[in-house]
Amino acid sequence: MESQVGESGSVQTDGTRLEDLTLEPLLTRDYETRPSLVYERLRQRHGPVAPVDLLGVPAWLVLGYREALQVLQDDEGWPKGLENWRARTDGEVPADWPLGPSLEVNHVLIQGGPGYGALRTAWDAALKPFQDPGHPQAKRLKAAVAAYADELITLVGQGGGTGVADLSAQFSRPLPLMVASHLLGFPGSQGDDALMDMWRVLDAGPDAEPALERLLATLAELAAVKLKEPGDDFPSYLLAAHPGLSLDELARELFMLLGMTSDHVGILISNTVVEVISGDGGGVRASLSAGMIRETMNRVVMRKPPLVNFVPRFAAEDTPLGIYTIRAGDPVWVSAAAAHADPLFADHVAPSSTISTRAHLSWGAGRRQCPARELASTVAAVGVGRLFERFSDLELALPADQLPWRSSPFMRGLRSLPVHYALAPEPERAAAPGRPALPRPAQEGTEPVLPDRSARQRSSLWRYLTGLIRGGR
Repeated sequence: MESQVGESGSVQTDGTRLEDLTLEPLLTRDYETRPSLVYERLRQRHGPVAPVDLLGVPAWLVLGYREALQVLQDDEGWPKGLENWRARTDGEVPADWPLGPSLEVNHVLIQGGPGYGALRTAWDAALKPFQDPGHPQAKRLKAAVAAYADELITLVGQGGGTGVADLSAQFSRPLPLMVASHLLGFPGSQGDDALMDMWRVLDAGPDAEPALERLLATLAELAAVKLKEPGDDFPSYLLAAHPGLSLDELARELFMLLGMTSDHVGILISNTVVEVISGDGGGVRASLSAGMIRETMNRVVMRKPPLVNFVPRFAAEDTPLGIYTIRAGDPVWVSAAAAHADPLFADHVAPSSTISTRAHLSWGAGRRQCPARELASTVAAVGVGRLFERFSDLELALPADQLPWRSSPFMRGLRSLPVHYALAPEPERAAAPGRPALPRPAQEGTEPVLPDRSARQRSSLWRYLTGLIRGGR
């Protein structure tokens, strides 16, 4: 007999194993289109913790805000690290499980065990120059983000001063990848092809596997260069803080920075744009009009967090959680999106207030909170700010409820963000670091003035972006 939610909310559990419960598939068509309804249905049936099926593998999904904090803030009771997963140790997780590859790249977000502390300390040290507002590197990074944003917006303008653009493909996704290339210290534009491979990996299409192989090889080559010739970049700082990292280990950490940060930031930018120009979210537009871009993003991540479900943790011992007892070694996935919808949290968020709570879980909680949260917030804030400065008008080209979403076990973002735009007059600005300056937007009714031949052919990323301009005319 399965556990049920009692009328008084008391715990009613008979200790039934996770594997023997009736599991509800999580990654369904309903989840793709309306995940909030799926979370609510699970909450009504199971309370704050629900047994779910993740593509054939049993797992617990934490839906309650209080329970999410309990797990996220207790590293000893709910450790990370696949070595803690009983079913995997017992050979019960299929070798071809689709989520396996993304969880088996043992970097700082996944790793458990005694090595994590030194690695996280090194991460904090390596990111500090880029996240400390008073540090010269942080100031250079902020300037670089603005320059990359202007470069992408100018490229959109090659299709004309007014028109239709996909701000996801043409701005919010490439921008953080370009910034990540800056952080990694790729010389010039040599990292652009690696960025396109990262894009292919994130999209998990048929070419994802060869793209991952190429990307890891490229990052290993970059790691070897930084070991011999350190620079003012993240991999060099990480090596200085953690000299014992092997080239393979360093490449995995660079992969994490490139993948996790870029996708998270890109989704945050798109979601913020949608919230502002669609007028959803009550105080969102008021926050932006008051010049409070960070506050605007804070409201957005409460309503639509990019990272909807965190990577799994595992019960260190049999532990009550919600109405169930989680057995030692069971995988537990905390859902930030569901926790934000928990009345315990949502009922205390005033939708009309310009100032919102900082108690959201979008960056995690506890000592394993995202190490790059300040960096990611800065990139997104500068990107959004430049968009609304450079465009005099932005309107959705589709009704907000018809925008196409892409969901995964971890992230939720837009597949595309089609907008009608009008560019504002803009004085000439400096080119982004290591890239040729782009010409001014074409006048209405003329052919777009594309970058010169060498710039067009320098990388698959730039060929893709310029191809979007041609294809949109």
